[in-house]
Amino acid sequence: MIRLYATASGLTLERAGAFSGLSDFAAIDRIFRADDPYGEATQLFDRGSRTQAAEPSRPPLLSQEVWAAGVTYYRSRTARMEESKDAGGGSFYDKVYEADRPELFFKATPHRVVGPGGAVRIRSDSRWNVPEPELTLAISASGAIFGYTIGNDMSSRDIEGENPLYLPQAKVYAGSAALGPCLVIDRALPGPDATIAITIGRGGAPVFSGQTTIGQIKRPLPSLAEWLFRDNSFPDGCYLMTGTGVVPPDAFTLAAGDEIRITLEPVGTLVNTVAPPRA
Repeated sequence: MIRLYATASGLTLERAGAFSGLSDFAAIDRIFRADDPYGEATQLFDRGSRTQAAEPSRPPLLSQEVWAAGVTYYRSRTARMEESKDAGGGSFYDKVYEADRPELFFKATPHRVVGPGGAVRIRSDSRWNVPEPELTLAISASGAIFGYTIGNDMSSRDIEGENPLYLPQAKVYAGSAALGPCLVIDRALPGPDATIAITIGRGGAPVFSGQTTIGQIKRPLPSLAEWLFRDNSFPDGCYLMTGTGVVPPDAFTLAAGDEIRITLEPVGTLVNTVAPPRA
């Protein structure tokens, strides 16, 4: 296992408790393009300068698009049906949950993604905003899953619920995604008992917490990657968020200043604050 952290000055790779530093951000793209990303990361670790642990401040991506899968957990199916019932779209999500073809949608270009410690955003024209904590797969240019990180799929539930065709506006905007704190490069994915947990703090006190396990995802993870790469190509690889099984209650909405903490071992904890909506 190798952990890749992106810092203000470069990359730090960790293997077996040792750290290696690189100033070359383009190494991220080389890992995603490699036929053997783990082998490429190992060579980069060996070529780097021995260093100490560094505080990550950037998302672990360079040229990669971020995509997302929806309605992969039963809890997500229920929430999506509830939020869209008045618009007549509830049955769409039930059908997607049971269908062979998954829901896949574009989430973010690199400039819309923030890293650990950064500020995610809520839309100025939305009244109901939530974070969605998600296992996020790193997929190489050839379509192979070679690692994973934590993703936060920020969502405007009222916009999405008003009409299913508004999904891009509910999901894609400045600061709508966060990744980190590191990219775990490994030949194995987290097991079904791996827990992804979220806590939202406001004014120093928790206002929501919840957790689920990766095993609650209905679809096999490799199948999500296979569907994403059908009739599509990603020359620099991509990230794929795999859906959320933790949804705050309907009465909850994020506020400026909230702190979002998402934990998945061995990735660690992704911490972000909520910025005020843009004027």
